[in-house]
Amino acid sequence: MQVEKLTEIIGADFYTGVPDSQLRALCDYLIDTYGIDGRHHIIAANEGNCVGLAAGYHLATGRTPVVYMQNSGEGNIINPVASLLNDKVYAIPMIFIIGWRGEPGVHDEPQHIYQGEITVRLLDDMGINSFVIGTDTTEADVAKQMKRFRELLSEGKNVAFVIRKGALEYGKKVDYRNDNKISREDIIRHIVSVSGDDPIISTTGKASRELFEIREANGQSHKYDFLTVGSMGHSSSIALGVALNKSDRKVWCIDGDGAMLMHMGSMAVIGANSPGNLIHIILNNSAHETVGGMPTVAGSMDIVAAAKACGYKNAVCVDNFEDLDNELKRAKSGNELSLIEVRCSIGARGDLGRPTTTPIENKTGFMNHLISL
Repeated sequence: MQVEKLTEIIGADFYTGVPDSQLRALCDYLIDTYGIDGRHHIIAANEGNCVGLAAGYHLATGRTPVVYMQNSGEGNIINPVASLLNDKVYAIPMIFIIGWRGEPGVHDEPQHIYQGEITVRLLDDMGINSFVIGTDTTEADVAKQMKRFRELLSEGKNVAFVIRKGALEYGKKVDYRNDNKISREDIIRHIVSVSGDDPIISTTGKASRELFEIREANGQSHKYDFLTVGSMGHSSSIALGVALNKSDRKVWCIDGDGAMLMHMGSMAVIGANSPGNLIHIILNNSAHETVGGMPTVAGSMDIVAAAKACGYKNAVCVDNFEDLDNELKRAKSGNELSLIEVRCSIGARGDLGRPTTTPIENKTGFMNHLISL
């Protein structure tokens, strides 16, 4: 189904969301049509943030907003859906468009399997009536369902379109890029060369995939790394938990700008605890690259100032390898909570693979390494 037809049938003029590869056609269409203008489209920090924004839009206009997300984001909307939108509270109508990763019977990565199993069930439990759009769903099917949805929306209820893999299409290709020069994979290679046998906790997406392949290319064990293949935004909290309990070893967190933004409050908790052995590295390409490259707001914010305000003793920003190496070595030899923001380009190798170990194997090897330290 052409995404333009879906948006025409829905008839909304405000969208907010967190990008998803399953919804690439919708994301590209919204960027191509509106950009991020605040009036019609906003890419938010996390899915709960989206719900709040959309609720404000409804309160100000009386119109029905659309929130889009990967199904992994359902967990982030449970509280605002139940305690804000629900018709037993404020009865704020909202349309959700949800990419169905891990759909039963469709091959996907381990972190999506259980989430895929419970996607529709979670919507049912939240009182959100849903309709699945697949490759064989017709425009007439969607139009008929939208007519039913409008009745529910008029009663202050929420509804959702659940999008199967390949169900939406957009004829134009949107190219995402920035002006930064150094690549994320090369940055991770430099981190690995300095970190030695210190534990590394890496964030969701391509960063963990690149770290895995760098270890393979180096002939190194994967026991040094915890790959946070799901649970976007929580790598730094995991790293904090490790650092506080392994205070005699440096602990490295390889984070992304989108992940950092998703649960930014964790930086305040890290700063308040201020472990001198934690090195928090944010690879900032100002993009949700793993799901397509749609922009984040990290390009327009001062991450270093935010980190210092949260209590990081040392916080710097670099954009070249000479400065990066100097700061990595300084953090390694120092004894203070450190943040290194590295401004990097958008892009990855076309043949970038995925981890060949299971999450359980990764966890077991990492824990055994921690115990041995």
